[in-house]
Amino acid sequence: MIKKIVWALGLCCCVLVCCKKETETLQMTAISEYAPLVTGKYITYQLDSFRYLPFSNQSIIVSFQVKYQVDSMVTDNSGRPAYRILRYIRKNPTNAWEHDNTFMAINTGTSLEFVENNFRFIKLKQPFRDTYTWKGNSYINTISGFSEVRYLDDWDYEYDSVNAPLQLGAISFDSTLKVNQRDDTIGFPNDPSVFSEINVGVEYYAKGIGLIYKKFFHSEYQPPTTSGGTGYYTNDSKGVTLTLIDHN
Repeated sequence: MIKKIVWALGLCCCVLVCCKKETETLQMTAISEYAPLVTGKYITYQLDSFRYLPFSNQSIIVSFQVKYQVDSMVTDNSGRPAYRILRYIRKNPTNAWEHDNTFMAINTGTSLEFVENNFRFIKLKQPFRDTYTWKGNSYINTISGFSEVRYLDDWDYEYDSVNAPLQLGAISFDSTLKVNQRDDTIGFPNDPSVFSEINVGVEYYAKGIGLIYKKFFHSEYQPPTTSGGTGYYTNDSKGVTLTLIDHN
């Protein structure tokens, strides 16, 4: 009987130790490690912007360089500490930077919120582990009749390849994570006679740096309404790719 009690106690201790180690591992990585918000920090990206011509099925790609720089600490609408992010843009390295947009980033302690064009995204969320999911667009109005971004509804953000090395062009990163946001196709995009919609979202973050790569794409194709007519893509059909080229 005593042996059984000792064995049971030993098993309980083992389980508690294992659970403690797993909990410590999950909580070890802070949001700030993958999203450092420090005044003066910047990341420069190659920006490739994809769009369709109005009421057409013809597309164009325009490329720029953009720099996201942490400007200063501010307070968001809920009274929480936040950081203002200034974006600068230029056509090529010989041109001067011009300020063209302002964003806001909030480290809540357990998540990273990013406010862009009045849309609040939950970009990162603890714990950092593969297959962990959350509703990254839950703050965005995607269901009312007035919403212009209904395609963002019910996106499940999911971690993949946490703490993995990554080669991005000529730059190597020791520890990164991938956030799969969406990869969904409705209809048959290769058939111009029927409706189709494509939504793709994926981001990569590197420890000590932040966002290093982003791909977003949304298209909604409307087929021709008359025989011999031409289909077209809606005005909100667009794509953006950001690829890190420099940082401090």
